Amino acid sequence: MMTTFNLSSFNPGPFILLGIPGMEQFHVWIGIPFLIIYLVALTGNSVLLYLISMERSLHKPMFFFLSMLATTDLILSNTCVPKTFSIFWLGPQEITFPGCLTQMFFLHYSFFMGSATLLAMAFDRYAAICFPLRYTTILTRQLITKIVMGIVSRSFCVIFPCVFLVKRLPFCRALIIPHTYCEHMGIAQLACADISINIWYGFAVPVMTIMSDLVFIGISYMLILRAIFNLSSQDARQKALNTCGSHVCVIFIFYTPAMFSVLTHRFGHNIPHSFHILIANLYVAIPPALNPIIYGVKTKQIQEKIILLFFLKRTR
Repeated sequence: MMTTFNLSSFNPGPFILLGIPGMEQFHVWIGIPFLIIYLVALTGNSVLLYLISMERSLHKPMFFFLSMLATTDLILSNTCVPKTFSIFWLGPQEITFPGCLTQMFFLHYSFFMGSATLLAMAFDRYAAICFPLRYTTILTRQLITKIVMGIVSRSFCVIFPCVFLVKRLPFCRALIIPHTYCEHMGIAQLACADISINIWYGFAVPVMTIMSDLVFIGISYMLILRAIFNLSSQDARQKALNTCGSHVCVIFIFYTPAMFSVLTHRFGHNIPHSFHILIANLYVAIPPALNPIIYGVKTKQIQEKIILLFFLKRTR
């Protein structure tokens, strides 16, 4: 058994990531679908970014926000999943304290960036459907720049304090994390000190931030649906619903496992720990893989560009 003891709060030794506790015998097999999902996420989001950057017809606010979501998905995937493979296939892995803090920061940062980006996309759809004639005057380049700066700065301000909340803690026991990656409470629970501030900050601030995003997204879609059902043309109504359908699917996929993971971490004491860790791993793997597929299938402009890129060029 690998054990590491730390007697200094200023220079903790390496942490040991164990993987999914209780499912060690299945790690090798679990790693295979995770590898496939990871490759799909890398390929899908890279293709999206390439198409949006190269095709002038996609240089619109909707696709700019979609490129931000794809970038966030790539950050999330590459922050956690490669280390997860090494745990599944090579056994428990060490990670340095700075490396653990870095992984923790980018894990949570990418989640809050994704949430804020989905809110921006909801606002984009609201402006496009409720005010189609004023859409270009509402979502100007200056406003988009301000939205992007707001997304980046808000995500940073919410998560960066977690780094200091962890760095202040003394560690004097075995630094073993029964998980595949470092997250805020997983690290804090190893400390030999009161972690009440970590618990309250780690729960209250993120939940308040995410809940406010969900409330504003919900309001946006209530207004969008009201505008859609007031349209006189059946074709226009169907087109508007199809445009929003992909976004709603992505919202559902993004928030459901994340909220389940947060709530079970705080209140789900009767839920097996292995199940909780498995869901947490699905959260960092599946949404980044499904998002580009959903937009590729549901968004006509992207679908046409993908067909042109991968199929029509080969037949020439």
